[in-house]
Amino acid sequence: MEKTEASYHQRAVETGSLVVSACGFDSVPAELGLLFNSVQWVGEAVVNRVEAYVGLESEKRMVGNFATYESAVLGVANASNLHKFRRSRPRRPRPQIPGPSPTKGDTIEHQKKIGLWAVVLPSADASVVRRTLSTLTENPHGLPGSDESPEMVVKREAFWSSVKPAHFGVKIGSKSLLGILRIIMVGIFIGLFGNTSFGRWLLLKFPSLFSLGWFRKNGPAEEEVESASFKMWFVGRGFSNESLASQGNTKPDMEIITRITGPEIGYVTTPIIIVQCALILLSQRKNLPKGGVYPPGIVFGHTDLQQRLQQNGISFDVISKSTISS
Repeated sequence: MEKTEASYHQRAVETGSLVVSACGFDSVPAELGLLFNSVQWVGEAVVNRVEAYVGLESEKRMVGNFATYESAVLGVANASNLHKFRRSRPRRPRPQIPGPSPTKGDTIEHQKKIGLWAVVLPSADASVVRRTLSTLTENPHGLPGSDESPEMVVKREAFWSSVKPAHFGVKIGSKSLLGILRIIMVGIFIGLFGNTSFGRWLLLKFPSLFSLGWFRKNGPAEEEVESASFKMWFVGRGFSNESLASQGNTKPDMEIITRITGPEIGYVTTPIIIVQCALILLSQRKNLPKGGVYPPGIVFGHTDLQQRLQQNGISFDVISKSTISS
């Protein structure tokens, strides 16, 4: 995604071609989920960090799409190339986020308020969100549409003015510590074997073995897809007043928890998302950027994508707003 942006963005701008990556479970829920949490911080309140927790649930055995597993294996294989590529690129502007930078937490976190044990998920979500926030920093009122109406200009500028950027991270969660240890074991297998060609051959030849049953080449059965669902929690922490954020080592005194829920992520949620993104592209082209290569948040954030997803079985909810005792 990042190489495509680097290689083709300027040409897409010149030709009026709009290229939008990550229009599936990666990374629309992360993008819209962060924006949804962000706009709950109204008035003088400011958010400092939003941590997303992905929880996958099923009444039957949980089995994932083989291509997802394959992408993880190849992602490990190409990690060094990605780091090298990023170092070669100009540094993009970062948003000004009130308060201190978050400290690195425990390797395994027990997030009691949402009932999950969690570890960092090395997915594309966090980097996609950072690209949206960098673009927003460069364009504080969002990206102008190619031929938008005055009413749409007002709507777009009002929406993006209400968004308060935050540090963002993603973790994968499980209701049990045993489930998290299982996730860590799969991560260790992919990390150990993914760096050599023979190791990758083993991982891809025997996916069920090395994923501890979570992935298999023929994918899940239809009933396994129907019984699966996801919950993605967004735990935002910040300050009830921006003046508190500037007081050195002051800790956040406010927390807002939001949540996105929906059906199975690979075969149901992803098609819903990509179809709705395509319909917006077809029906609202004048309200979208004339051209360029962008992540989905900055393109669709101010449109009715959230409402469309809600009409198709993906819900957005505010769970709680509370004060954090020091």
